[in-house]
Order: sequence, then C-alpha cells, then structure tokens
Amino acid sequence: MADAFYPFVGEGPTGISDPQNAPVQASGEPCSLGEVVTNPARIAVFDDPTASPRVVVIQPSDVRTFLEEITATVTKLAKEQGGSISFTVIREVVENYVHAYFIEPTITILNGGNTIRFSDQGPGIREKDRALEYGTTSATEEMKRYIRGVGSGLPYAQQYMEDHGGTLTIEDNMNAGTVVTISMPTPHAAEVAASQQQGNEVWQAPQQDFQQMPQQAQVPRPYAQQASANPYQASPQALPQQMGYPQPGYQQPWQQQAQPYPSGTYQPMTQPGYTQPYYQQPAYQQPWPQQAQPYQAAAWQPAYQQADPHDLNERESQVIAYLAEHESVGPTDLVNTYGGSLSTWTRQLQSLEGRGYLLKDKQKRRLTEAGRALLG
Repeated sequence: MADAFYPFVGEGPTGISDPQNAPVQASGEPCSLGEVVTNPARIAVFDDPTASPRVVVIQPSDVRTFLEEITATVTKLAKEQGGSISFTVIREVVENYVHAYFIEPTITILNGGNTIRFSDQGPGIREKDRALEYGTTSATEEMKRYIRGVGSGLPYAQQYMEDHGGTLTIEDNMNAGTVVTISMPTPHAAEVAASQQQGNEVWQAPQQDFQQMPQQAQVPRPYAQQASANPYQASPQALPQQMGYPQPGYQQPWQQQAQPYPSGTYQPMTQPGYTQPYYQQPAYQQPWPQQAQPYQAAAWQPAYQQADPHDLNERESQVIAYLAEHESVGPTDLVNTYGGSLSTWTRQLQSLEGRGYLLKDKQKRRLTEAGRALLG
C-alpha cells in the first residue's frame, strides 16, 4: 500500500519496546501490536432498524492494509445507505484502532449511513476531553509506524463534524475499551429544522407588527350607500327617514320629527345621470371628531429568548451551577462531579449552547451573557 495514505509515517521499530509497562487486556493478557493484525473487524449495517443487521467481516492482514480496508469498506457501505460523512473523518477515527491494539474492532452503521459507531475492547481512554485537544496523544514509537501519532486525529474529526452540523462523542464501552460515535443530521431532519426556523421568522414579524398596529376607527357607511338599488323594494335600512321609520341598530344623536308630505301628487326625486328615483337621506354627521392615525409599521426586531431558570431541566441546572463556580466546563468534568455518561452531558451542553446560554471555547463551554443572567 502507498505511504501517501498515511503521510509523515516513518519506519520505526516493531513490537513492544517495554513489555513490563505495556497495557493489558481485560483478560489480563498484555496488549501487543505486531506486523499482522490477529483479530478480524466486523461491520454491522442496519439497513432496516426493525431487522437484524447484515455483517461484513474484514479479515486480518498487515496493519496498514487492515486500516485501509476498514476505511474504504465503511465509507462505501455508509454512502450506499445515503450517508454524507467524509472519508477523511472515517479514516481518522479508524486509525485509533491502533491505540486499542485492534482488540475486537466493531463498526456499526445506522441512521441511513449518517451515524457510525466505532467500538473496541482495548485499554480505553481515561481523559476523554483531552483526547479531543490537539497535541495530546498516547501513541508509542511502534504505533507511529502506522499513524502520525501527533494528537491530531480525533480533534480534527470532531472539528470537521461540528463545522458541518454533526457531532463526535467518546464513551466507555460496556466491559472495556472505547466507543467513538460520529453522526450527521439526516437530510430530512435538516430540511425540517430549516423550515421551522424560516416559519418562526416569518410568523414573528407579522405578530410584532400587529401588536404595534393602532386601532382604526370603524366609521359606518351612510345609509344612502346601503340602500337597495331599487327604492321600491324597501328594506328596514332603505326606508326613508322622512316617513318616520326607525333605523335598526342606529341611535340618532338628535330627535327629528317626521315631516308630512306636501299636498298633491308625490313626485320622487331623481339623481342626475340615473333613471331610477332615489330617496334623499340626510348626511350622516359623526357625533364627535376623530382623526385617523396613519399606520406606521415598526422595523422588525428579532425575538430574543429571555433567560429563565425554570426552562432548564435538572441536568441543565447542574451545568449552570457548575459554571457558577468554575470558568469553563466539559463533559468529563460533569461526569466526575455528578456522575452519568459522557454522551448525556454532551447533549445537555449542546442544548444549552444551541439556546444561547453557552459558548464553545476550544473543547470547553463558557457562559454567555444570557447564561450569566440565569445566575440571578
């Protein structure tokens, strides 16, 4: 295989340089990393979440060929499912099987190829937060024959995933070893989130404008405009006031006496330009003067969420309480203080960050102005 696949890799010594200080497996046997891998890698592909997965086995071979074949196969299977995770990210995570001495490597492909879980039963990672910091590494000289070993793999993978809307988490495996999960949002979930965000922005603007809209006076139309086109088809609203008929729903501000018709034959008045006669109505006088206020739509302002401690769940409140006494926080800090799993605390930190209460600084989170408002 070409060395360009793993640049800057040298040709160092083989075998364990210090067998007495070598890591041990869960069974108590010392870990060893030789020229050839002894354990196969198993890739479980969940084509249907309600059915058993199909399993693809990568047979043991020399270390470099083994790493290359795992990377290429996982990328191919994830893409076939519709996944969008980068080949480079998958390769960086696969390389960490060197640190686990290739003890029971297992890969699980879920969520239409957009979630990939890498697990092993090696020595594990004690300081998981530091494993995500550039420059921290536990690579030995023998490992540097196959990987760069400069502490850049997992930090780069996490940064890439977050820049593209995804996540990378590190957890302990059930018995021994480590589980690294990389996940990207599915295209459908991204479309739904974008639609909801756009809908919220469109809805908030008219709501704010409506709240600032002045109340416009509703001036009733004169009864002459409401009269029937044919004056002889009389309705209660179209009857002339000269005949003394009351107008329904309308209270006159003054008392008017009915005027008797003059003697002789009644001749209805005709309006110029119209052949139909009409009965003249007195012009409606508004009992009080009122000036219409021009409508001025205020400039739209984005709606900010006001910090409210009652909106936090129990774990989120514990995060804020921790930051009240510390400058920054990471998932491992919360596990050591309150217990629980890294993935649980990672989700709580991401939730608070998404609501504007926390700001990510390298691998830690700090309080924003909105977050400090929660402290009272």
